[in-house]
Formats: sequence, structure tokens, C-alpha cells
Amino acid sequence: MKKTAQHIAHTLKKLRQERGWSLDKTAEETGVSKAMLGQIEREESSPTIATLWKIASGFHTSFSSFLEDQLSSKRKTLYRSQIPQNMHEKNKKMRATSLFPFDKQLHCEIFMIELLPTCEHLSDAHEPGVIEHIMVIEGSMEILLKKKWKALHTGDGLRFSADQSHGYRNLTSRPMRFYNIIHYPIRAT
Repeated sequence: MKKTAQHIAHTLKKLRQERGWSLDKTAEETGVSKAMLGQIEREESSPTIATLWKIASGFHTSFSSFLEDQLSSKRKTLYRSQIPQNMHEKNKKMRATSLFPFDKQLHCEIFMIELLPTCEHLSDAHEPGVIEHIMVIEGSMEILLKKKWKALHTGDGLRFSADQSHGYRNLTSRPMRFYNIIHYPIRAT
């Protein structure tokens, strides 16, 4: 977790410097308080998934860019084998593996998410144009869209616009896993 906190802090500082943003400007753009941003940069606080999403959305960058370096389009073949990690120390029921961090050529990133029994994770809307694909690998889950929960089971898939509030939950007594492919809009630079 220490290595992840260092990478998050470094990425946040780097993005702020590249844009010439103060902590005040960053707070305005992300909706995250100046105090919290400072704590994250000093590695005094580990952001929740929701907070990290707000920061990524405010910078119009990928979520996984805060977890590891982005893929170079020159690397055509990449083998991944990682142990799932807790995304936040307070949420021990949701673990994620960044299978493929943000790819600049494909404008997507791929995660394998594990929800332990009774886990419920609610997510704020992402930036306009973000689309998520959910593919259930093992077990059953529910997805919250338009204030209604929809059940998904092993082998089921769902595509939705993630620029709305949404959520994931596991109401079963067994862990479940799913792939989450997140596509970002192409931005003019």
C-alpha cells in the first residue's frame, strides 16, 4: 500500500505541475478539498476510490494512471500477473487488480475486481463520455444504474455510460469477481 500511496502522491504533484495548478485550483477542478489534496501529496492520507475518481476526472485522466505508469503504445505484447490489492485501507471488501493500465492508443484500462460478501461500493458519475463494460467471471453481483439494482451472474456482461452515479454490490455469502473495462473519450490536445 505504501508504494501505491507514493505513486498517487507523485502523480498528483506531476499533474498539478504540468498544468500549473495550485492546490486551490485543483480543489476547484476536482471537487476534493485543498486540505485532502495536500494530505494525499504528503502521503498523510490515502484517498478512497471515490476521491481518486474525482481527482482523475478533474484532471481528465485515467483512474489507473494513479496506480501505475501508463502503457506505451510501442509495447504490443504485455503479460500481467498481479495479486489483487485493496484500493483503500478502509474498504477491505473490494480488491482490484489493474490488469492493463490506461493505454493511450486504445483509450481504455482493464481491471479485475473482487467483491467480498456484503460489499457495496457506490461511485459518483465519471466525466462525460466514460463507458464501462462489466463481465462477471465468477459469482453474482448487482449493478446500480438509474437508481435500480440489476442482477448479473457468471458469464453475464453489461455496458453502460459511467457519467451517471452507479454502484456494485455482492449480496451473496461468497466472493465474486468481474472484469471492468473503462473506456475514456478521446480529447483534443
